[in-house]
Amino acid sequence: QVQLVESGGGLVQPGGSLTLSCAASGRGFSLNTMRWYRHTPGQQRELVAEITSGGSTKYADFVKGRFTISRDNAKNTMYLRMNSLKPEDTAVYYCNADVYLSVVKSHIGRWGQGTQVTISA
Repeated sequence: QVQLVESGGGLVQPGGSLTLSCAASGRGFSLNTMRWYRHTPGQQRELVAEITSGGSTKYADFVKGRFTISRDNAKNTMYLRMNSLKPEDTAVYYCNADVYLSVVKSHIGRWGQGTQVTISA
């Protein structure tokens, strides 16, 4: 069983910064592409950024230049550094990973439980 656990959310003033973490745990797995999504009530979940196992990154236009995705493969952890935060960045942020299970030789997708980010004065 592979689990993803997010942390680092909270309440920040506009213009502030936060760093989210997503840690994977379990046995017999490797992580391929990992992603951050966010969801606001009444809207569809949207992709924020993604990073491959080799470190290639992609960003949604609405976070380019403000957010930075990274990962530490040795720690099975992904990060999202968020700068210049805006009220419209308020959402629940979820991590997602493409996971390879070596014992059963299969690929699965996993989601974390989400972490709330609130940007407000």
